[in-house]
Amino acid sequence: MRLNENTLLLGKKVVLVPYTAEHVPRYHEWMRSEELRRLTASEPLTLEQEHSMQRSWREDADKCTFIVLDAEKWQARPSTTEESCMAGDVNLFLTDLGDPSLGEIEVMIAEPSCRRRGFGTEAVIMMMSYEASL
Repeated sequence: MRLNENTLLLGKKVVLVPYTAEHVPRYHEWMRSEELRRLTASEPLTLEQEHSMQRSWREDADKCTFIVLDAEKWQARPSTTEESCMAGDVNLFLTDLGDPSLGEIEVMIAEPSCRRRGFGTEAVIMMMSYEASL
């Protein structure tokens, strides 16, 4: 969704940034995990297919995706890359384009070291607040 392409949402534990081509290699690495594919009902994709998927999600009017960053890592040093702070993603699927208050939210905390730390909870709450502002 182009609507969020210049949006950064800052929380206490996580930072939400738009899913860009720079995030794809790390995301693709995560999705090589059979466990994550099973838990997310995902099919294995090539890196090229993953880039194509990222581009299509960016263009789709009914999807909004943010990459979840570990805020502590992200704020630690100005030179820290987003890719090195990636924890997962959060997605909003609008089920009625005429009413942006109707949708489905999914969250994946893919990085094992980031699980059970409240990242998913905060990401979902932030996405719900963002969606309410649309």
